[in-house]
Amino acid sequence: MSVASRGRRDGDGGGADPEARAREICLRMLSGSPRTRAQLADALRRKDIPGDVAERVLGRFTDVGLIDDEAFAQAWVQSRHTGRGLAKRALAAELRRRGVASDTVNEAVESLDPAQEEQTARALVLRRLPATRGVDPAKRMRRLVGMLARKGYPPGVAYRVVKEALAEEGADLDSVPDPSDSFD
Repeated sequence: MSVASRGRRDGDGGGADPEARAREICLRMLSGSPRTRAQLADALRRKDIPGDVAERVLGRFTDVGLIDDEAFAQAWVQSRHTGRGLAKRALAAELRRRGVASDTVNEAVESLDPAQEEQTARALVLRRLPATRGVDPAKRMRRLVGMLARKGYPPGVAYRVVKEALAEEGADLDSVPDPSDSFD
């Protein structure tokens, strides 16, 4: 099997000129789901597309609106917050891992309303609360606060939301330590 036919079988157009290969790789990746410019640049680098060719293709795709890191970041924040309940800190970390610029990350996560973020934290706690019934209140507190912390919620918000949920349920919170005591 020739290199050119092997390249076409792999789907990267191995025998075509580098610019055509780069366009094909980007279009194939973008047809599956939105990608950041950095993700596409990494893919082109892995496929041995020369840097100047990759930059030309990525620049053209950006000019025509096929690559838009700002729109990607905004959509990502809304989707992951709504779907997985992630808070600003976790969302920012995910966007940075995908190569989105810090200014774009900050703008996207700041679009998330603090009241909406707190409401999502409450919903997450209420969903998990029944599974912790019958467990020591201090242990319930640790588990639920830990769950929120893993999703990127600040400690103060996590503790307050969990404490309020447990209090509404009628849990005895006298045995639950106040975390602010440990910060002295």
